[in-house]
Amino acid sequence: QVTGYLDDCTCDVETIDAFNNYKLFPRLNELLQSDYFRYYKVNLQKPCPFWEDNSHCGMRDCAVQPCPSDEVPDGIRAGSYKYSEEANSLVEECEEAKRLGAVDDSLSKETRQAVLQWAQHDDSSDSFCEADDIHSPDAEYVDLLLNPERYTGYKGPDAWKIWNSIYEENCFKPQNVKRPLASGRGDDGGHTFYKWLKGVCVEKRAFYRLISGLHASINIHLSARYLLQDSWSEKKWGPNVTEFQQRFDEVLTNGEGPRRLKNLYFLYLIELRALSKVLPFFERPGFQLYTGNESQDAEMKHLLLEILHLAKSFPLHFDENSFFAGNKKEAAKLKEEFRLHFKNISKIMDCVGCFKCRLWGKLQTQGLGTALKILFSENLIEKIPESGPSYGFQLTRQEIVALFNAFGRVSTSVKELENFRNLLQNMR
Repeated sequence: QVTGYLDDCTCDVETIDAFNNYKLFPRLNELLQSDYFRYYKVNLQKPCPFWEDNSHCGMRDCAVQPCPSDEVPDGIRAGSYKYSEEANSLVEECEEAKRLGAVDDSLSKETRQAVLQWAQHDDSSDSFCEADDIHSPDAEYVDLLLNPERYTGYKGPDAWKIWNSIYEENCFKPQNVKRPLASGRGDDGGHTFYKWLKGVCVEKRAFYRLISGLHASINIHLSARYLLQDSWSEKKWGPNVTEFQQRFDEVLTNGEGPRRLKNLYFLYLIELRALSKVLPFFERPGFQLYTGNESQDAEMKHLLLEILHLAKSFPLHFDENSFFAGNKKEAAKLKEEFRLHFKNISKIMDCVGCFKCRLWGKLQTQGLGTALKILFSENLIEKIPESGPSYGFQLTRQEIVALFNAFGRVSTSVKELENFRNLLQNMR
C-alpha cells in the first residue's frame, strides 16, 4: 500500500526501493562489517536527566556485552578521537599542551591553530546531539555486530513513556493536538493532528516526520528480528508478520501504518542527502579510516568513497534549500529551536531501560544528528581545503561511525520491507 510520491519531496517509493535494495544496501552492509565501523564507544551508565528512573529491563536480551579492550584494534583505541597518524600525534601534543596550561609555542602557527580548533570544535554550537564523553571511565567500546538491534521484550509503559516524551514534548506539538493512536484517548482518525501538521512550517513538519520515520525503522527491525523460538537448546530469530501487521497494517492502525512507512522513506532521503553532501570531507587524501591495519584501511576508504559517490548519483535527492529559507532572523531562531529539540531527544535516550535499546537509540539519534549537522554546514564543507585541517567543519570518529550505522539501519529497514511484502503476498 505504500507506493508513489512522498510529501514535501519529488521522490517516489519505487525509486528508493530499487536504488537501496540492489545498489546501496549490499555495499553499505559490507562497510559496516569492517573494524572501523563495528566498534562504537558508548556510556550506558548515564542517569536519566528527566525523571527518576531505576527500572532497568532485567531480560537477558536487553543486556549489552562490552568489548574487552584488547579486542578493539589498537588504531581505534589510540586514535578514537582523530584519524590519521599525523592527527593523532597532534591531539597528543594538544592534550600535553593542555596539561601544561597553554598550547606549545614550538608548534607551527597552522598546527597550533588546528589544535585549538579541534579542542573548541567538540563543544561548538553546530552539534545536534548530546554526545557521550568518550573519555569518561564509564564509556566502553561495544562491538555492534555482537549486539545486533532486535526484539528484546522491552515494551509496555516504560517504552511508551520514552516515545511519548519524544513526541509530546519535543516535536513542536501543542498539548491540545492529540497524536493519532496515542493510547487511552478518543481518536478522531488523526484528523485534528494532520490538519495541525499540514498547517505548520516545512521545518517543523520535517522534524515530526524524521522522528516518526526513526520510530518506524526501529519497529521494523524488531519485527524482522523477532524471537521466534526460545528453548534451552537454541534461540531462533526471524520475521514476525503478525507483529509487523500490528504496527503497520492500514486497517489495524486506522490508516496510520502507511504514513509511518512513508516517514521512514523521508528519513532515508534526508540521511542519503547528507551522505551526498559530505563527500569532500572524506575525499581528502589526508583522511583515513584509521584502525592500524593499513591495507584494510585503504580498502575500506575506497569502499566508503564508492558509497558516497553512489549516494551523490541518486537522481531524486531531497532539496534541503527549502529549510530555514525565509527571513534570516526568523530562520536562525527556528534552526536553533530545531537543534535544541533534537538535542533533547538525544538526552532522552539515557532514560531507556533496556541497555541494548539504549545503545541503538543513542547511536541512531547521534547518526541522524550528524546528518542534520552536515546538511546545515554545506557552506563550510564546500570550503574544505584538499590538505591540512578542515577548518570550520569536523567530524569525530564517533560521529562517522554513528552516521553510517544509523543510515545502515534505515537502509536495512527499506530492504526488510521488501521481505515483508513478499511474505504477505505468499500468505494471501
